[in-house]
Amino acid sequence: MKTRNIKEVMTKNVVCISPDQFLLDVKHIYEKKEFHHHIPVVENDKLVGMVSLVDFMYHISGAGLSDNHQVYKTLKVKDIMSPNPFYVNTDATVKEVATVLKEGRFRAIPVLDDNKVIGIVSTADIIKHFLDLAEAE
Repeated sequence: MKTRNIKEVMTKNVVCISPDQFLLDVKHIYEKKEFHHHIPVVENDKLVGMVSLVDFMYHISGAGLSDNHQVYKTLKVKDIMSPNPFYVNTDATVKEVATVLKEGRFRAIPVLDDNKVIGIVSTADIIKHFLDLAEAE
């Protein structure tokens, strides 16, 4: 079986946020359909953090769905993000990324090219890839 490059299975056109955006922006991103549960945080075109849905939900506990809740307008992305996230470069293979995801420390990994986020790959992307391979057999 040919080992594929991660660029073949990653999600492209990644929505990124900046550390200085308010949680209201994060809320609006999560309200969109078919969205990865992890959002790369970028400052000056460099990856500086990640926000997961769990991070977000933990910090807005009790805030509800109204955009008017104070937490959405006071907390910023930098207050809830995980700094210095793990990432892979575009030369990574699907097998390498699957091995990292299997360990369970991450659920999504940003893909960088020349230090810029160009994609993200999640456990769901890897599972879909292997299901597609199984169906092709």
